[in-house]
Amino acid sequence: FSVGYSVVALNHVIDFKEKKQEIIKPVSPSELFPSLPIVQGTSKRIKVLTRLTLVVSDPSHCNLLRSTSANIRLYDIIAVFPKTEKLFHIACTTLDVDLVCINVTEKLPFYFRRPPVNMAIDRGIYFELLYTPAIKDSTMRRYTISNAISLMQICKGKNIVISSAAERPLELRGPYDVANLGLLFGLSESEAKAAVSTNCRATMLHGETRKSACGIVYTVKKPRKVEEEETLPACKRAKTQA
Repeated sequence: FSVGYSVVALNHVIDFKEKKQEIIKPVSPSELFPSLPIVQGTSKRIKVLTRLTLVVSDPSHCNLLRSTSANIRLYDIIAVFPKTEKLFHIACTTLDVDLVCINVTEKLPFYFRRPPVNMAIDRGIYFELLYTPAIKDSTMRRYTISNAISLMQICKGKNIVISSAAERPLELRGPYDVANLGLLFGLSESEAKAAVSTNCRATMLHGETRKSACGIVYTVKKPRKVEEEETLPACKRAKTQA
């Protein structure tokens, strides 16, 4: 994959305000792609996840997430896009989701408050910011930066994921370019890098935990420590060198 990503998510959006929609089973990547591309610089094929995003504008829309729908459990990532302050509070405190989407195309109708944001962070939920609107239009770029900075003032750069929501290849940017955009959103350099790497992985693992009974175990190889050149005590080493 030439852009530099090894994992992507195919997003299925349901907006209850437009028309009555039902949650269908996610489309298998094998049905869309005859063969997945190879990640640049490796011999591994790109990993494709399935994601469900629910745009909720009424508290009754949240009942679907509280139900034990078999189709919901088939998605790797569950995201919710709350349109009001009350729904944002519900999403942060009670809903069993992995991502809470932040509106970046218009001025927010409410202010972020610390209690629900901290509750979401404690529950392992991440906040998603989209960068595609910021590169499309100057007005949306202003809203994106303004809304992102408002969120950073509350969450202090924690639990942020920056994604594209791209519909065309030209709307995609590489991970280093996206991390640089994160600096405009009020993130530090380390927080911006985490927003396109470790935080994304944590969101994926949170989704796996949500689908399991208790949790998951994720292991990584620990790098070896460089052995000390001298094993003698400092006092003896000084005498030897003298």
